[in-house]
This record gives sequence, structure tokens and C-alpha cells, in this order.
Amino acid sequence: MLAIVVPYYKSYFFEETLKSLAIQTDNRFHVYIGDDASDESPEELLKKYEDQFAFTYHRFQYNLGGMSLVKQWERCLEMIKDEVWVQILGDDDVLSANTVSMFYEHLGIVDQEDSNVIRFATQVINEKGALTSGVYKHPVLESSEEFLIRKYKGGTRSSLSEYIFRKEKIDAIKFKDFPLAWSSDTLGIIEFSENKAIYTINDTLVFFRRSDKNITGQVDSVEKNEAWFRFYLYVLSNYGKTYSEELVTMLFDRIEKAQLNNKKTPLRWVKLFWLYLIFKKYSRFFSLRIKIKNSIK
Repeated sequence: MLAIVVPYYKSYFFEETLKSLAIQTDNRFHVYIGDDASDESPEELLKKYEDQFAFTYHRFQYNLGGMSLVKQWERCLEMIKDEVWVQILGDDDVLSANTVSMFYEHLGIVDQEDSNVIRFATQVINEKGALTSGVYKHPVLESSEEFLIRKYKGGTRSSLSEYIFRKEKIDAIKFKDFPLAWSSDTLGIIEFSENKAIYTINDTLVFFRRSDKNITGQVDSVEKNEAWFRFYLYVLSNYGKTYSEELVTMLFDRIEKAQLNNKKTPLRWVKLFWLYLIFKKYSRFFSLRIKIKNSIK
């Protein structure tokens, strides 16, 4: 069975999320709602949906997401009983009515392919629920390396809500705790897939909401910059030697950009220079020195 975990904090769009769960054409799922000690209790709202789909609600006694969103995800995941697959759905995102039914329709093929990660097609909506993008579809089978290359070339987008993972992989590998959980989901996709293909279901949509009330819609910050640096460092250090030169170059481009946007971080400079040595990217070192000189003129 499928577990849909909703780490709850803001009520602003939450009813739209609940409505999308209530209209699912296949009810073989259980929703776990973990209230991060929100000032906006959803309990009265949830009473409207008690007979419309199965859910478990738990209010945590202290706020954790303010310190670590990943740790909030983890304690919400601990609510799950015996479900094999899990989707972590944002409290402002929306499912198409046939999302769950398409999951079960494709599950046999997913098992044949031995995939650990399932992905749905997506479309972006705004605060009013209006569509602000085209539909993002994907290859039915795609490696995490191919996914990253396509993403960095601007060919797709990605967020946590449109993915379903084998629960055992989350339990064994864990999400990495980057600031604001920024890029923690992308790294989860890489690591949970374990070099097996990501399986895409393009027959339904998950609607990702971009607004100034969520982290994605907010301007870049020191925390996002730090998360980006840690993500690129981790991926290059742990997987870079197995990646194509094309992807390695893309990752170096991005880690250098992150570093140039926050130059007053001595330890990060040491880690970046270590990467140059490991990958024998000596020419990049000298090119970066030129960029630094030009940026301070």
C-alpha cells in the first residue's frame, strides 16, 4: 500500500491539498499528517475529510522544521506503519484525481524494472492555483545521472512532492540534512535509486505550487547558497568519479558559482581546492583565480 506523508505547517493552501486527496479515484493509500507545532491548527479542517480518505494526524509538541526540515520529514516518516512505498507531499501541492490509480497501474512494471524511485509528470501553479508552466514529462526510464544532466541543461524541474520512494531505501540511506532541506530531495533521488532507473508515470500530474509562502518562491539566501555548495561537494566527492565528464563539468561550474557568491568561507575554499586536486582540474583553479581578481576590481 502507498503512504502519503504530509509534513504540515501552513494552512494557507492545505485544503486544496486535502481536496486533491479526497477526489482520488483509487483509495488504496493512507495519509500521515505531521503537524510541526503550527500556530495554524488543521484539526477543524481535517474533520471535514474524516470519511473521505484514511489519514492519521499527529501534532508534535515542538517545532522542528525551523531548525531542520529534514528532521521534520524524518519524524513524519516514523508515523508510517507497514506501507512499502511513500510519497512526501507538500502541504500546498496538489495531486491529479488519478495519481494514486496510475501508481497502482504501473506498479507491476516498476517491480519488473526493480526501480526504487517513481516520478510523476508535473506542472507549476501559483498562489491562485493558475497554471504557470507547461507540463514537465520525462523519459519512462532514466538514470539519476541522465536526470541531473537534463535538469542542469534546463530541460526539466524537480521537487519532492512528485516522487514516490521505496520506504526501505529511505530508512537505510536517509535524506541528507542540508540547510532548508535545499537539494536534500535531489540527493535523495540520486541515492535512493541506487544506480537503478527512475521510473516515470507521465499519465498523471502532480501540481507544484510556487509562491512566496514556500522556500522555492523566496529569494536566494545564505542558507540556500550553503546548501548548494554542500550538495555539489557531496555529489562530486561520492559519485563524481563514476559520472561523465559532461556532468562533472556541470557540477564544477555550479560549485564554483556558489563559492563566488559567498567568498568569505575559508573552509569551503579548502574543500574546493581539494576537489581540484582529486579531479586534476588544475586549469579550473587558475581560471577561478582570474574570476576572483575580476570580481574585486
